[in-house]
Amino acid sequence: MRLLFVGDVVGKPGRRVLTKLLPRLIDQHRVDYAVVNVENATGGFGINHKVWQDLSALPVHCFTTGNHVWDKKEVYQILDENPHLLRPHNYPAENPGTGVHVGETAAGIPVAVINLEGQVFMSPLDSPFTAADRILEDLPPEVKVIFVDFHAEATSEKQAMAFHLDGRVSAVVGTHTHVPTADERVLPGGTALITDVGMTGPYESVIGMRADKVLKRFLLRTPSSFDVAKRDVRLAGALLDIDEQTGKCRSVERFLLPEPT
Repeated sequence: MRLLFVGDVVGKPGRRVLTKLLPRLIDQHRVDYAVVNVENATGGFGINHKVWQDLSALPVHCFTTGNHVWDKKEVYQILDENPHLLRPHNYPAENPGTGVHVGETAAGIPVAVINLEGQVFMSPLDSPFTAADRILEDLPPEVKVIFVDFHAEATSEKQAMAFHLDGRVSAVVGTHTHVPTADERVLPGGTALITDVGMTGPYESVIGMRADKVLKRFLLRTPSSFDVAKRDVRLAGALLDIDEQTGKCRSVERFLLPEPT
């Protein structure tokens, strides 16, 4: 089976290119299951009701997020009402939502998506490594295809997670930095790894935000608002070919596609 993952959708430009390219990617590559990270979908920070309504209309099976999932108050209700919208599972359990979703393809193949957040250079949370272990212990044995969106800052932590889960999940794909890495590969146990798949949004920017706004903060060291940039919009993602009988990944292909004119 083929699983398509699209990295961090940033603001209106990211949503626009996602809407344009996602259906054709699904058709072109005969995608069986689509997963999209949307934590930056509303103005670069979080998700509100209007944006969620638009995202829900897309042919996506499961949505993942990260630390910015909490930036809009509406998300608490959205998470409770939509189990296919995930937040990192290693946040305290008292929070709304979950970081695990088991869906299935049109052919009835079960697919588990796991959303975790890193600890290095980020807010202190429960260990994503032990959280992953607990999740895998609880999954039904018939679920072989398991995809992990690891939302983390440090490349070392992301790579360590992939080796920790090698042979137990189909793929560990990193998000959060918005900078695509060129290290895609399949580990010895059959788990695909990409340290960061990159962002879906404007690349004439500083990780999606207007460069002049970001520079002001770096140069003056005082608070400055950030605005989503507009130019050089691209879609970042990865296509995984997975053996549905074993859950092992056969191949992983990274791509960065310009917005059609």
